[in-house]
This record gives sequence, C-alpha cells and structure tokens, in this order.
Amino acid sequence: MTNAVILGCGYVGRSLAPRWRQTMTVTATTTTLERLVELQTLADYAVVVKGNDLAAMRSLLHNQQVLLVSVGAPNPNAYEETYLHTAKTLVAALQESPSVQQVIYTSSYSVYGDRGGDWVDETTPVKPINLKAEILAETEQVLLGAAHDSLKVCVLRLGGIYGAGRELVKIFGRAAGSVRPGTGEEASNWIHIDDLVGVIAFAQQHHLSGIYNLVGTVPLTTKELLDRVFTMHHLPLATWDASQPSSRSYNARVSNQKLRDAGYKFIYPETQETL
Repeated sequence: MTNAVILGCGYVGRSLAPRWRQTMTVTATTTTLERLVELQTLADYAVVVKGNDLAAMRSLLHNQQVLLVSVGAPNPNAYEETYLHTAKTLVAALQESPSVQQVIYTSSYSVYGDRGGDWVDETTPVKPINLKAEILAETEQVLLGAAHDSLKVCVLRLGGIYGAGRELVKIFGRAAGSVRPGTGEEASNWIHIDDLVGVIAFAQQHHLSGIYNLVGTVPLTTKELLDRVFTMHHLPLATWDASQPSSRSYNARVSNQKLRDAGYKFIYPETQETL
C-alpha cells in the first residue's frame, strides 16, 4: 500500500486524511503535543515534527511515497520559519529519501500581488507586495527546485478556504451592516474545502507536477459575495464608502483553467454558502 504524509495536519489535513486513508496509509504531523490525540483518530499514525528538525524529517519520510505540505504560520512573524525554513529542511531530507515520489504544497494566490482586477494564470510572473507573499513565493521555488525525474512537485496556489466549520458567514458575519472602505469591486478568489480535498486527491492520483491555481471558476467581487452571504442569513447588507481606500492589498481574478484542462471537475465552481 502507498504511504502518505500530511505535514501540518490542520483544517485541510483533517479534511483530507479520511479520504486518503481509503487507499493509503496516512501519517499526520503536528508541532504541538496537545493535538496528537485528535490526529490519532484521523490518521494511521500521528507524530510531532518541527519543520527545522532535519533528523526528524528524514525519519518521517522513510518509506513514504507521497507528501502533502500544508503548514500554517501561527502569526505573521512566523512566516519565514514556518514556510521557508520547513521547505529548506524538507529539501535536504528529500535528498536522502528516494522513496518519495511526489510532493504537493499548498501555497497562496497572494504571490500574484495586485493586478488591478486583471486575470492571472500560472504563466503570470509572481509580484509579491509584502514580506509574507515574498516568503511564500520563495518557498514555492525551493520546493520546485527539488523536483527531478523520480520526484514530482506540485504547487497549488489556493484562494481563501471556506466550507464546513469555516462557513462564509463565520468569516464575514461581523461585517454585516457595517460601512466598508472602498467600493467592494475587487475580485475575491475562494475555494471550497471539498474542492480543495478533491484537487489534492486528483493531483496525487494523476501525478501532477508544476503550478496550479486552486480557486473557484467564477471570481465574484467582494461586494457580490458579501451581499449573497448576508442575504442568505437574513443579515443587514454592508455599505461601501468609496472615499476611503480599500483595505484589500491585492486584487486579481485568478484562473483555474489549467486544473480544468487537466480533467478536474469543480464541485463548487462559484463561491456559495453551503448550509
């Protein structure tokens, strides 16, 4: 049976583990001892691993074929340690882990920067506008640089994640009835957790490599999205003050055409609250 590791088993990993366990033996990792008990119920094995611990990473990868890197920084100051240092440690460990055939990494579309609402795809050069996005872009390159004939590396540039336990009304509910800065016309790019899990499974099954945007097919504007969510939950709509600068630091409509061309069929092509 194929062995798979979920490095950083948070919201994404918890949703993915039961699906992968149907066909693979799954090891889930966490950086905190307190989460071990929970992960032991979701995966076949659960271990505590720090991203900068080379010896532990080598041990983790022994006799594994598939690795999902889905780490998350606990705060903005931890981005370099969480993403870049983990990637560099991982690449060093991979050099001594010939069994690993594929690495899948969940990145972010924020690496495209502010495009003024223009469409971007995987051929669009990255243009990070802050340190966090710069670190994410560099992390992608470190991992992609580890690819070779026997190791495929797949980078998924995610939109905002929503779904069970992370409903849009929970994310945006406090904004109901408020006055928001800007016009709300910026593009919003989201991905439902069911599609996120579906694409990771698809990428593993089809041995995808390279960069893929993982967002819904139809990018609603922020105003359209909030209006839909608040209307569905019978909440007062937000209003917009165009005299104030928008709080959004990037604005791009992200295309998922490459994933669809590869054969993936989206469950939620348009962002929508699911009850």
